[in-house]
Amino acid sequence: MGVHETKTFKSGNSEAVRLPKEFAFGPGTPVRLERDGDAVVIRPVPVEDPEEARRTLKRLIADLNAIGRPGVVQKREPIEFPNRPGLS
Repeated sequence: MGVHETKTFKSGNSEAVRLPKEFAFGPGTPVRLERDGDAVVIRPVPVEDPEEARRTLKRLIADLNAIGRPGVVQKREPIEFPNRPGLS
């Protein structure tokens, strides 16, 4: 791929860089930005396998069910807020 030099530009309130065709990820690809000293690293966000996500969620639910429901829930005293004129 080699090295390619470009310049930053203003896009709204952000600073932006155009990626040349050789460096493109494709439109709509989610990316993660990481700063490493004075370098910025751009990596595509790994696409999560829906089946693995479902298995992970099922394990989480099983773990929460294993903990069990809480016993008695204690009631708190009501919170009294000070009267501060001018604030809603």
